[in-house]
Amino acid sequence: MPNKKSSVSTSIFIELKTDHDRHRNMLKRIKEEINNPTVCKELFSNFSLEVKAHALAEEQALYSSLMKKPEFTADARHSVAEHKEIEDSINELAELKAIDNKWINQFEILEKDYLHHINEEEEELFIKAQKNLSASEQKNMGELFEKRKPIEKSSATVGEEK
Repeated sequence: MPNKKSSVSTSIFIELKTDHDRHRNMLKRIKEEINNPTVCKELFSNFSLEVKAHALAEEQALYSSLMKKPEFTADARHSVAEHKEIEDSINELAELKAIDNKWINQFEILEKDYLHHINEEEEELFIKAQKNLSASEQKNMGELFEKRKPIEKSSATVGEEK
């Protein structure tokens, strides 16, 4: 029985949903601290590193495999393109020095876009992919995601790489 539970706990979709929930909480905390610039910037920095690492590990563990399946190619490309748009928005925000109206407005756009992205993944793509990937494939992808994410996080930067 423990082996079965172990394989379920490492499913790529469980790993990704857990991260998404963590990201939702991070966004909420940033909004709660919007009037405390030092804390807000620190929270945003943590969010930035987390999301960048998540996206790269997700692309390696899930999307690289889905791209090879014709029925998923368009959806996978769409999600990867959204990752790039989100990364660009994060980098633009990171370059702004002050937490002012411009920063807040850009943050709200980023939040809206990111929530749209993860909701779309969870409510559409993940459901479709779960039906088409074996439990073994899902487990292997989950393990790869768990392996890659810390590696990606260790090399992630806040703002654009110079």
